[in-house]
Amino acid sequence: MNMQMDLDLNNIDLKNIGSAPAPIKAIAIVLIMALIGGGGYYFIIKDQLLQLDRVEQQERTLRQSFEAKQRQAANLEAYKDQIEEMRRMLGTMLRQLPNRTEIPRLLVDISQTGLAAGLEIELFRPERPVPRGFYEENPIQLRMKGNYEQIANFTSGVAELPRIVTLHNVNLQSEQDGRMLVIQATARTYRYLEN
Repeated sequence: MNMQMDLDLNNIDLKNIGSAPAPIKAIAIVLIMALIGGGGYYFIIKDQLLQLDRVEQQERTLRQSFEAKQRQAANLEAYKDQIEEMRRMLGTMLRQLPNRTEIPRLLVDISQTGLAAGLEIELFRPERPVPRGFYEENPIQLRMKGNYEQIANFTSGVAELPRIVTLHNVNLQSEQDGRMLVIQATARTYRYLEN
């Protein structure tokens, strides 16, 4: 049996494709399905895939944000306790800063600390306050003379003052006989600016 297919493509009538041989019908069906599939992908699925990628990225971002907020929420009580402790500490520190009316008394206290330590005060010059944001520095130039123990007593006494006073640019030099020391420093106290 000799089966011979007549695949003469030149004689195909497109108006009457239903009477075409089976292989031609199969090829036509495959081409139509490929066109429908390609068109469907291009016009429908492609945009949806892009939208899916955007939504997945948004989901990852939202998940990370959620996890960070969840960690914060889990530690909320600890954060509240920490904030309250910081407020207490700030209140304590602010009480250690002199107000404008206490500055003259603090200057007297620093001077008295030097005299009580037995130092000879050669220079005690308050300078203009220097604003530093929410506080201001009140520098005082000091030059005092005494022995090592007297200078140690002075610095210890300054540290024990009820208000915050710090010593900066400390320079110690011995006098020619070597028994006396000269301390030059800048004492700074700080004042909280209410505004």
